Amino acid sequence: MGRTNCVLLMGLLLLCCLAEAEYIKYKDPKQPLNVRIRDLMKRMTLEEKIGQMTQIERAISSPDVIKNYFIGSLLSGGGSVPAKKASAKDWIEMINSFQKGALSTRLGIPMIYGIDAVHGHNNVYNATIFPHNVGLGATRDPGLVKKIGAATALEVRATGVPYAFAPCIAVCRDPRWGRCYESYSEDPKIVRAMTELIPGLQGEIPAGLRKGYPYVSGKTKVAACAKHFVGDGGTTKGINENNTVIDRHGLFSIHMPAYYDSIMKGVSTVMASYSSWNGVKMHANRDLITGFLKHTLRFRGFVITDWEGIDRITSPPHANYTYSIEMAINAGIDMVMVPTNYTEFIDGLASLVKKNVIPMSRIDDAVKRILRVKFVMGLFENPLADDSLVNHLGSQEHRELAQEAVRKSLVLLKNGESADQPLLPLPKKASKILVAGTHADNLGYQCGGWTIEWQGLSGNDITSGTTILTAIKNTVDQQTEVVFAENPDVNFVKSNNFSYAIVVVGEHPYAETKGDSLNLTIPDPGPSTITNVCRAVKCVVVIISGRPVVLEPYVSLMDALVAAWLPGSEGQGVADVLFGDYGFTGKLPRTWFRTVDQLPMNVGDKHYDPLFPFGFGLTTKPTMAK
Repeated sequence: MGRTNCVLLMGLLLLCCLAEAEYIKYKDPKQPLNVRIRDLMKRMTLEEKIGQMTQIERAISSPDVIKNYFIGSLLSGGGSVPAKKASAKDWIEMINSFQKGALSTRLGIPMIYGIDAVHGHNNVYNATIFPHNVGLGATRDPGLVKKIGAATALEVRATGVPYAFAPCIAVCRDPRWGRCYESYSEDPKIVRAMTELIPGLQGEIPAGLRKGYPYVSGKTKVAACAKHFVGDGGTTKGINENNTVIDRHGLFSIHMPAYYDSIMKGVSTVMASYSSWNGVKMHANRDLITGFLKHTLRFRGFVITDWEGIDRITSPPHANYTYSIEMAINAGIDMVMVPTNYTEFIDGLASLVKKNVIPMSRIDDAVKRILRVKFVMGLFENPLADDSLVNHLGSQEHRELAQEAVRKSLVLLKNGESADQPLLPLPKKASKILVAGTHADNLGYQCGGWTIEWQGLSGNDITSGTTILTAIKNTVDQQTEVVFAENPDVNFVKSNNFSYAIVVVGEHPYAETKGDSLNLTIPDPGPSTITNVCRAVKCVVVIISGRPVVLEPYVSLMDALVAAWLPGSEGQGVADVLFGDYGFTGKLPRTWFRTVDQLPMNVGDKHYDPLFPFGFGLTTKPTMAK
C-alpha cells in the first residue's frame, strides 16, 4: 500500500509540475494587459516579431504561408473576395482557415484580418451600402454617423472580419482630388464631429481608460483606423498621393485636429498617408509619426502603412526597397501592408536589424503595439469567428438606417425661381412623369467607388439595393404613369405631355487616383440630358457625385436642383424627400464652385465667390398628404 501511495504522490507532484510549467501568462485573460504583452514578447524570436509586423493580401496567402512566416495580419484589398457574391459564411470559412494557420504556430498568436469598410461593408455582396462620407458630412449629424459605425461593425463582424480601415478623416481642400468623397467636409470642425464613427465601430471607451490607448468593446465591434496621417486632403491641385504645401500651423489647424479626437476616442490604429508634407513623404516622417503621434499625442495603438506605402517612399516606387524599409520602420511605422512581396520585406527587415541599422528597440515598440491591439480586441480569447452574426449582413434595420442617412444627406440647391413657386416637394398624383438620366436606374453609379470592387461598378446586379427609378415608382400614386428614358431628345419630351421630369445624372464611379479630375465636368450625355429635358418640361435635376461638379451653365434651365452625393444602396431615401414624405435638411459640406479656375476655394478664403456657399441648403417641410 505504501508503495502505491508513493507512486500516486509522485504522479500528483508530476502533474502539478506540468500544470505549473504549462501556465502561460500571456494566455491568461485575468492577467493585466502589460503583463501579457511582456510575457509574450520575451518568448518571441526576431522572425516571429517581424512576422507580426507584416500584413499580406489574402489572395497570395495560405495557412502554410501564415504558419511558416508567422504572418501577423491579412487584408482584403478592394474587390478581393473569397468568391464572387460570397456569403457571410464563405467569408467566415476563409478567414478561419487562415486563422488556424496562425494558431498552429509555436506561440499561437492570432492574426488580425483587415478590410476597407469605408461606407458600410462595401466589398461584400448583400451588405448595406451607406452614403459616402461627403454625404454624411451634409447631414451634420454625428449621432447618425455613430449609428452607421455600429451597423457597419456588425456587418463586418458578420463575415468574421475584426478590423476596418475606417474612418477616413481627411479634410479635402480641393474637389479635384479623387478621394474627396471619402472626406466629410472641407471644414475641420465637421470632420472632427464625424469621428463619432469610431465609438460606433469600436464601442464607447470606458471611464478611466488612459488617453491614447486602443479600445474595442467586444465581438460585435471592430478595430478602427484613422486615415491617412496626415494632410492627404491638402495636396497641390488635389493630385492624389501628392505634396501638401502648408506651414506647420496650417497643417495642425486644418488637417491634424481630427486625429486628436480619434485618439481621445480610443482609435486602435492609424494609417500613414501616401502624400508628402512640404516634400517629405509621410511614410518616412519620423517627426510626425514618432515625435507627434506617438510621443506628444501618446497614441498607444499601432501605425500601419497604406497599400505598398513604403514602396512609394522612392521614385519610382520600389526602386530601393532596403532604403524604404529603413526609412519607414525608423520613422515609426509598426505594421507594413506589403501586400504581395512579403519574403522580400521580411528578409530585408531582418537584415537591417541584424546590421543594427534598425534598433531592436524599434522592433519591440512595433510588436508591443500590435499585440496590445490584439489583446484589447479579445483576439486571443476568441480568435475564430462563428456564424452567430450572419443575419446582420444587409439587415432591414441597417437598410432603414442607410435610407435615413440618404434623406438627411440630400442638399436642396434650387427650388423654383422664387420662394413663391417651388417645384419641390413633387406631387405623387400626376398623369404622366418622365424619369431621365444615366444615373436614375444604376445601383453601381449611385454607390460610387469602393463598392464590390475598388473602382466601383456600373449596373444593377452588383449587389442588392434600390435604384432611384425603382424608388420613384414605389412612391408615386398607383395611377401615375412613370416613363423612363435614359437620354431622351427634345421632341420626345415635348410630345409626351409630361407633368414634370426628374433628371438623375452625375459622375461615373472612381477611386483614388483614377478619380483625380482637373475639369470636374459631368460626363456625357449628362449635360445634353439636362438641356433636352429641362428646356421642354418642368424639371428637378438630381446630381449623383462625390464632390461639386461644373453646374453653372445649366442651373438657369433647372426648376429645382438636388445634390445627392453618392447615396449608396438605398435609393428610396431620395424619393422619400423628393415627394415630401420628409423635408430637405442637408447643408453643403463643401463649397460649390462656379468654375474650376477658382480652385482651390474654401470657406473663409479672401476671394470667396461660390455658386453655392459652404453650409448652403434650402429646406422644405414634409407634406401631410401621403
